[in-house]
Amino acid sequence: MEQGAAGAAADGDAAAGRPDAIDVHGAEVVGHPARHGRAHRRHPERPQRPREELTEALRERVYASFTGLAIVLVQLENVEHVGPVRATVTLLIGIVAITAAGFVAGVVAHVAVHSAFPDRAEFGRMLRVSGTAIASAAAPLVILALAAFGVLELEPALRIASILYLATLGLIGLVAVRRTHAPWWKQLVALGALLALGLAVVVLQQLAHGH
Repeated sequence: MEQGAAGAAADGDAAAGRPDAIDVHGAEVVGHPARHGRAHRRHPERPQRPREELTEALRERVYASFTGLAIVLVQLENVEHVGPVRATVTLLIGIVAITAAGFVAGVVAHVAVHSAFPDRAEFGRMLRVSGTAIASAAAPLVILALAAFGVLELEPALRIASILYLATLGLIGLVAVRRTHAPWWKQLVALGALLALGLAVVVLQQLAHGH
């Protein structure tokens, strides 16, 4: 018995000393730096964006989507007097203007609060957040560009673009409500309230862009 126990202990020690030994959870390789490094290289840690930056980026996307939707709907109402190229350029200029305004507002707010200009890291963060607004218009711009090249008629292209914007806003609202983990009926009420507020925003922006 003692010899068997000693042999088992020796075998265990030998296994622990082997280059291919692993820990009890199988999580990492012990005693073999090269293999351990390969394991880490297969699963590199990806840097995650801070939650505040994600919040600001999502806010910019929602705001740009509302504004883009209003621009598209106004042009849809006046489709007889709008050409495909003009519709595409109008949406592009509107989104770029929103992006620039958001970026400048961020810089001014940073200077006012911190009494200093943003450093390189903060400057990059502001650019990433502002760029989210342009990303929100990628698909609608592609649809309108197809109309500008004669692939689609302008009216259906504007309708498709408006549907894309509505789907984006609806999906964001649905995800936001679902993340509350509230009872289903409270989620339904909250989603209805968000949709009503969104509709009011679109109407107001249509009035603003239409005059």
